Amino acid sequence: MASILRTPDARFAGLSDCSYQPKYMFIDDDVHGSLRVHYVDEGEVGRPVIVLLHGQATWSYSYRHMIPLLVNAGLRVIAPDFIGFGRSDKLSRSEDYSFQQHVDWLAAILTQLDVSNATGFFFDWGGYFGLPLAARQPDLFSRLVLVNTTLPRANGLLNALWIAWWRRHILKDPVFPVAAMVDRMTDTHLEPTTLQGLDAPFPDESFKAGPRAFPLLIPATGLNPATATNREAWQQLAQWTKPTLTLVSERLARRGFNPAEFHRHIPGTNNQPHATIANAGFFIIEDYPQLLAEHVLGFIQSSSVP
Repeated sequence: MASILRTPDARFAGLSDCSYQPKYMFIDDDVHGSLRVHYVDEGEVGRPVIVLLHGQATWSYSYRHMIPLLVNAGLRVIAPDFIGFGRSDKLSRSEDYSFQQHVDWLAAILTQLDVSNATGFFFDWGGYFGLPLAARQPDLFSRLVLVNTTLPRANGLLNALWIAWWRRHILKDPVFPVAAMVDRMTDTHLEPTTLQGLDAPFPDESFKAGPRAFPLLIPATGLNPATATNREAWQQLAQWTKPTLTLVSERLARRGFNPAEFHRHIPGTNNQPHATIANAGFFIIEDYPQLLAEHVLGFIQSSSVP
């Protein structure tokens, strides 16, 4: 069994651009026992809730510029760090993570926070875990915002080959360059303080089993245990009529994250103000946080929910 690592608080002390008070909870895991989860919770209790889910190798820090805009607009913002990321506990071995565990851990987090009828903002892996959870527990979310994401379900040979290449590319180096990876995948040059914030959760390579595990968890073939579960979730989403917005980097829309798949399949996407955003990299949340917040607030204002 993996040991549980906890990033020292001192690693986060110098983050001048992210001063949110850290909050913690403990969730139970059948294998690893009690795991500590960090989350941001800003805005008054009783306000409409938006849940921000982060992507590969990042953490709630990625939303530092969006959070005040959403709070000032009258929302309560909840942004958890997945197990293995941010200020949350980290398992020391990649093999101790699984796709389904992440979905179950996220369910436990949102249940403990008593989340229901929230707007879900799913970026990258936030959608990988958030979409199966929305299909499984639809009462959690009243709206969805899907940002540079998909629901992986082993869609053919070309998809499997691309995932195999990506795994080799990500895992070939002995050092996993978290901040450098994000910097390469934005159109905005990241400041030194931002690079420090992205690297803060990982004092050394022993803390990076979570990011290293992600490429291995993607259902690339039918042999992956998550494939059948995700395909079932995809079928359930064919009946998802709640308002669903897609926000996608224009470049990504041409390279495998085409939102048309969602538009064809999910009824809730009909007649929504979808946007493709030019001059944005994969980590669009670093490139255009204010623009994303504006799109989200306009969507919430214009979409009615029961």
